[in-house]
Amino acid sequence: MSERLGILRHLPNFLTSMNILSGCVGIVLAFQGPLHWASWAIFIAAVFDFFDGMSARALRAYSPIGKELDSLADMVSFGVLPSVLVFRLLQAQSGGLGELGSWLAWGAFAVAVFSGIRLAKFNVDTRQSESFIGLPTPANALFFSAFPLMFAYQGQTALSGFLSGFWPIWGLALVFSLLLVSEFPMFSLKFKNLSLKDNALRFGFLATCVVLLLFFKWIGISICILLYLALSALDNWGRAKA
Repeated sequence: MSERLGILRHLPNFLTSMNILSGCVGIVLAFQGPLHWASWAIFIAAVFDFFDGMSARALRAYSPIGKELDSLADMVSFGVLPSVLVFRLLQAQSGGLGELGSWLAWGAFAVAVFSGIRLAKFNVDTRQSESFIGLPTPANALFFSAFPLMFAYQGQTALSGFLSGFWPIWGLALVFSLLLVSEFPMFSLKFKNLSLKDNALRFGFLATCVVLLLFFKWIGISICILLYLALSALDNWGRAKA
């Protein structure tokens, strides 16, 4: 029994390693396969990221190595991979800008740079034990992952037509890179209990996200992240008034 428990204590780090693998596969797919396959890799990495933390809490399998490994995994899957995805999106839309567009497309890697800074800050920032300061890297990655899925599965709409433009994508990449390292407090989606009173904001957010995904489909993912930012701002305002 004790031997089995000893093996189970390695489960969180195994799941984190699968997160890294998903990110690596996604980077290859961003260059060699249909771009929306890279988006699926971000989703798979997010699933591993969710369950590695859950399993670590359930098994009480905390370790300094696990903490550092988790940040390294997030850098690959939610830092480098989304920046490559944005780079490929910008490359596809840079034709009308000629050489200038080709050069500006490299700005997509600001996502990776600022993700690295955010993850380094998170590891040493004691203020982020209960909530976040700045946009979490998984949320940033999920925001951009919705674009290729929308283009692949939803066809041409007014919204997809706007978001397929070079400048909207480039501008969003810059804004979200800055949000990663901002001092903007954001509520955490980690549940310590299932009390409705203690988790009203979290339950409300998740319920609204279900409606948004049903109505807007894939681009609803990005809208959910925008809602997350808006609700965090309202939560900060409410706390300031209290």
